[in-house]
Amino acid sequence: EVQLVESGGGLVQAGGSLTLSCEFSGVTFDNYVIAWFRQAPGKEREGVLFISNTGDTTSYADSVEGRFTISSDNNKNTVSLQMNSLKPEDTAIYYCAASQYPGQGTPIVVVAEGYDYWGQGTQVTVSS
Repeated sequence: EVQLVESGGGLVQAGGSLTLSCEFSGVTFDNYVIAWFRQAPGKEREGVLFISNTGDTTSYADSVEGRFTISSDNNKNTVSLQMNSLKPEDTAIYYCAASQYPGQGTPIVVVAEGYDYWGQGTQVTVSS
């Protein structure tokens, strides 16, 4: 059974930083993607950053470019989302998700419908 657990959310002032962690287990695919999505109140779930176990990465939300980075520790089954220069509009519940990945060179799926496994989410609130 695939399980994902997010941690690291909280309240931070604008301009501050947070690091979210996603610990995952039970992933048996040879290749897989771990993704970070976020959902603000009244808005659709939005893809943020994505990383495969083969080292491929991609981003989807232009608004986080240059501020957020994704990294993985395959030995620890952990994917981190480093968020810098946070803005009030970054306020959302942040979810990590997992899906099978065909392999290097294949486009990473960036929509929520492409992911079968989800964590419970962690709240990030950025005050102005």
